[in-house]
Amino acid sequence: MFDYVHENKRVVQVILLLITLPFAFWGVNSFRQSGGDALATVEGENITQQDFDNALRQQQDELRQKTRGRIDPAVLDRPEFKLKVLDQLIDNKLLLVKARAAGLEPTDRQLTQMIAREPAFQTDGQFDRQKYEAWRVRQGMPPKMLESFLKEDQATRQITSMYMLNGHASDTAVDSLIRASEQQRMVSLVNIAPDAFLSQTKVDEAAVKKYYDENRAEFSTPERARVEYVVFSADSLLPQVTASADEIKDAYEKNKGDYTAPEQRHAAHILITVPPKSGEAGKKAAMEQADSILQQIRQEPGKFAQLAKKYSKDPGSATKGGDVGFFGRGMMAKPFEDATFSLKPGEISSVVESEFGFHIIKLIEVKGGGITPVDEVKDSIAVKIKMKKAGDKFAELSEKFDEAAYTQSDSLKPASEVVKAPIKQSGWLEKGQRGASPWTDKALQAVFSEDVLKKKRNSSAIEIAPDKRLTVRLLEFQAAGTKPFADVAEAIKKKLVLQQASELAAKQGQTMLAQLQRGEKTSLKWVAVKDPLSRMHPAAGMDLELTLHVLQADVSKLPAYVGVESPQGGYMLARVDAVKETGPIDEVKRADYSQRLRQVMGEELLKAYIAEARKHASISSKAFANGKG
Repeated sequence: MFDYVHENKRVVQVILLLITLPFAFWGVNSFRQSGGDALATVEGENITQQDFDNALRQQQDELRQKTRGRIDPAVLDRPEFKLKVLDQLIDNKLLLVKARAAGLEPTDRQLTQMIAREPAFQTDGQFDRQKYEAWRVRQGMPPKMLESFLKEDQATRQITSMYMLNGHASDTAVDSLIRASEQQRMVSLVNIAPDAFLSQTKVDEAAVKKYYDENRAEFSTPERARVEYVVFSADSLLPQVTASADEIKDAYEKNKGDYTAPEQRHAAHILITVPPKSGEAGKKAAMEQADSILQQIRQEPGKFAQLAKKYSKDPGSATKGGDVGFFGRGMMAKPFEDATFSLKPGEISSVVESEFGFHIIKLIEVKGGGITPVDEVKDSIAVKIKMKKAGDKFAELSEKFDEAAYTQSDSLKPASEVVKAPIKQSGWLEKGQRGASPWTDKALQAVFSEDVLKKKRNSSAIEIAPDKRLTVRLLEFQAAGTKPFADVAEAIKKKLVLQQASELAAKQGQTMLAQLQRGEKTSLKWVAVKDPLSRMHPAAGMDLELTLHVLQADVSKLPAYVGVESPQGGYMLARVDAVKETGPIDEVKRADYSQRLRQVMGEELLKAYIAEARKHASISSKAFANGKG
């Protein structure tokens, strides 16, 4: 498999570029410190093996999704890939250390406000606690651990944003980028294929044998085995457990606090701010203006929204008549919150001072504060009860399952009968492969263990995931080896013939290109590419390297000619027939490109900041040996 990586370095480079830093905030699993030796240390803070394993698994899963499963599993297990993931974790930890030193980690109140404003946790523009709780449960972390993780992530994001949002792009640079990106080139192609040179090749048996002897690794076959196996999981026990009405009611009564909807208040306000550096005089003027507006509202309460649009300095609510929507405790500045929660619907507060200025608050509506009826939550309670019972039963049966697999190691039937799980058969499994569940690294280690292969016993029961265990037994085994010469001789000969023909085609192509560039006539039959080629819209199916050569070609004199060796063998020639420049650049387009260029420059600023921070930071990390972390 290393040959694949060696021969496809550009593929690996693209894959490494797809990995992003920092890890996504919403939906990410925890990379918090856990037990075990430190794989790396950044300014005294550890990155553990578990942190790395979690990060590696997430990146591998994301790349499988991005490539729709077409990526070679071996690439995701290479040292280059693992080192890139570890480097990201080090950078992220370093950013966190810097953010904490700068006081950028949010307080509990600020975190609550950020969560309430996150669109993923809103319904109709209002915070929906049920959505947040459902998301929190999916993360599989205790509340305090999750809150700590979110604070760390937000702190890192703040220091990242300071660089990402400050990239500079001049109008000259932006206009040059637009012209280069949108310039179109009309192209014609000629493919000098190796097929035309096959009759000129000569490959004898000695050459075939020499290739075989010098490239035996190419014809190696790994150890592989087929096994029968039993998977036992807590999920498989769910159909065997029930939740009675009495159990649901009892669980509801014991956990009523979980089903109490927090009180939320719908308010509007008028904010009068104090001009910066205006001192006590500015504060007094703002207070007097707020008092004056309050008197108008007292006389005509129905004009609250109209006065808010006219006077309020809160850009988020002024245009909506001061409406700030629903919010709960801990989501607003404390003076504002205390005043709002002291009002009755329809009431208007006196002038309230907060860190933002002076507020006049009107309470519009109150909701929540009551207990959700048991009938509305009984289904979710039943699921929790059944999961608890299944988990307890899993723990109880796991010991019996493990014992049956070990003590009656000449058959999987006893272990299967203990947990009422079927015996299944695998396809061929290769040593060192990365596959889909249940064939994790631990499972494959069991398959190729001495007990299974040599002693022909059941494997010990192993944990392949939380609440999931596996035992295997050998059906068939094939040792590692090398394919016989007779089996691969014909394929080698075809490969060498094609290789020679490709070399002859490439040589012919280079000769033709030189003639064309000297202005000499040729008998080539050009095929026009249907659509014009540009940096924004490469031609479909056109080789990437040839595309780059076409875009880099000097077009001051047309036609212009370029050529490259084809990845499929032979040689590709391209002729640039015409060039169409972009039209006048309007402000909308300039703003769009400017934003993109600023983002790129911001990313470069961040990379430079991290590189400089690394020079002065105390960082130690372990290397990977043979691809193993």
